[in-house]
Amino acid sequence: MIKQFRSINPLNIILLIGIATLLRVGVLIQLPDQMSFEFMEPFARLLIHEPLENAFSPLANVLMTQIILIIQALIFNRIINSYGLLGKPTFLPALMFVTAGSLLSPFLVLSPALICNFLLLWMIDKFLSIYKRNEVSSVMYDLGMMVAIGTLIYFPFVSMLILTWITLMIFRPFNWREWVAVILGFITIFFFLAVFYFWNDSLDKFYSIWLPLTAKFSPDLRFNLYDSLVLIPVLIILVLGFFQLQQNFFRSVVHLRKSFQLLFFMFLIGLFSFYLKQNLVIYHFLFCIPPAAALMSYYFLYSGKRWFYESLYLILTTSIIYFQLF
Repeated sequence: MIKQFRSINPLNIILLIGIATLLRVGVLIQLPDQMSFEFMEPFARLLIHEPLENAFSPLANVLMTQIILIIQALIFNRIINSYGLLGKPTFLPALMFVTAGSLLSPFLVLSPALICNFLLLWMIDKFLSIYKRNEVSSVMYDLGMMVAIGTLIYFPFVSMLILTWITLMIFRPFNWREWVAVILGFITIFFFLAVFYFWNDSLDKFYSIWLPLTAKFSPDLRFNLYDSLVLIPVLIILVLGFFQLQQNFFRSVVHLRKSFQLLFFMFLIGLFSFYLKQNLVIYHFLFCIPPAAALMSYYFLYSGKRWFYESLYLILTTSIIYFQLF
């Protein structure tokens, strides 16, 4: 399977759909009677009058999630290949994105973090584009607006503000205008939001936006240790990918090295920004999928022993299906 996805082939899209379906067979077999979908944060509910929490049946919820994941995987694959992050065109980023995005059962249903991943992929595209641009203030302003929109959907997305400044440190010499442009873009969205709430006599809801920053951290993380065993093959692949990347790191072009540094910080921010959300749910870690998928793709593209990497991927997919069913 890995060898098939190492090259660009239209057939891979059909195979990708089949794999995405196979990796959620456990959820499809054991569908609950009802699934809720929190589309936006409570403070942003005034913007949408129609409730979306129960807008989809459980089957429609899972299938819609699969469609979104496949679309995101194809977008991610285009970005990785467009900027040459893996050194050669391949379909592996899409495969790894779908696989990593199906790891845990909470990943397989609609969630605000899944929706925010569209914004995250858009941001990755813009991040990688600033390296050779002469002027990036307008791009950073757009990025600030994206972070603000994502924050309305899922508050921990506000942590990506830090990532925009880290990106500037990695790719650009210091220019205070570029750093300020991020803040201006972020403030623009919330300025219009404040005006909207003021007109609707709901300014108290606008103030509640920032309460998670002042609340005492006490997450209620419901995570079955048994289910976490599925992460073991992923960790093995990530470690092998790290060593594979390390071997070629200083022989790679500067843009590639800087790009993987950016993805590393994206992974860390996605991993540790859970403290911004009370009553944490597992789908938060969907933010880690793009950087993890990039490193997994790098390993599978350059690994030399076919029997080993094919077996490793088979173990990973089998584990995903097994822990869904049992």
